[in-house]
Amino acid sequence: MRGMVLTGHGGLDRLEWRDDLPVPTPRPGEVLIQVNASAINNTDVTTRTGWYSRSVRGDTASGAAEGYGSTVANAEGSWAGKPLSFPLVQGADCCGRIVAAGPEVDARRIGERVLVRALQSRTSSNGRAKQFTFGSECDGGFAEYAVTPSADALAVNSELSDVELASFPYAFSAAEGMVQRCGLGTESVLVSGASGGVGCAAIQLAKRRGARVTALTTAEKAADLLALGADETLDREAPLPCREFDVVLDLVGGPRWPDLIESLHNGGRYVVSGAIAGPIVELDLRTLYVRDLSLIGNTYQPDNIFPDVIGYIETGEIRPVLAATYPLEQLRTAQEAFLSKSHIGKIGITVAD
Repeated sequence: MRGMVLTGHGGLDRLEWRDDLPVPTPRPGEVLIQVNASAINNTDVTTRTGWYSRSVRGDTASGAAEGYGSTVANAEGSWAGKPLSFPLVQGADCCGRIVAAGPEVDARRIGERVLVRALQSRTSSNGRAKQFTFGSECDGGFAEYAVTPSADALAVNSELSDVELASFPYAFSAAEGMVQRCGLGTESVLVSGASGGVGCAAIQLAKRRGARVTALTTAEKAADLLALGADETLDREAPLPCREFDVVLDLVGGPRWPDLIESLHNGGRYVVSGAIAGPIVELDLRTLYVRDLSLIGNTYQPDNIFPDVIGYIETGEIRPVLAATYPLEQLRTAQEAFLSKSHIGKIGITVAD
């Protein structure tokens, strides 16, 4: 089969087009999917560069094109803090059809149109949850075929195109995990990184719960985010209001992190699912306990998250935000466009001819 493989941590030159990849065989409990479309996410870039390594302390943009060189320890360069197996087919997003079923899977699933759960449930030998991301800890959607557990290939009934559907799995499940984790209701919420895939998803999902949404963005993108549902926007370089929000949904981190914390009401909740401006921040513990704040990390997802997202798709409560589409063989060019950060939402990847 054809696909784009990652040959190691580093720059865009580590992405290699191949037309001789073996078609994977589904094992017991797995299905084989013909991939029709995928999409680009920050995690595809940060996995490629090895940004998850604790040796990297800067933002995601500084090494996005060329990587971080010898500073990356391969053993820490993945979500799970373990070495990746190269060559690796990335692609956390996947929309396609089931074309084969492994043992212990009902053969009637063959032919189903499915979306693959990007953040999958796995347990360690001690019974505790561990990180397992489609396209990171296993091969993903940047090839013509992929395998995944049958339980992680969820049927979807929608008139949206394959590439539109492929824009949902990673971004919307991450954002839905954030809003469910903090119990967001009809409250005031600030969304950082609001023009990205997860940010656009967070705006829609917060509005679905009746929240008043303020989007942190640039002046050039403000009108589009208001049209998407944000109640107001703030320029990302402008001062933030003090004690204004019940919840902050943060995808950025970096130097402005203290300002985000100061923007919370006493008793507010801060939820983080990204740190594109930098992972290292400073916290005065007195601020945390005197003001009764809650700091919440969000990666692991309960099994209900992705079915909930698919339900919102099927009832038309959320919509894709697709800025551009590229064929899979142009993935390097697509990532260059993604890294320019001039778009809103997702950049889609078509896989099937």
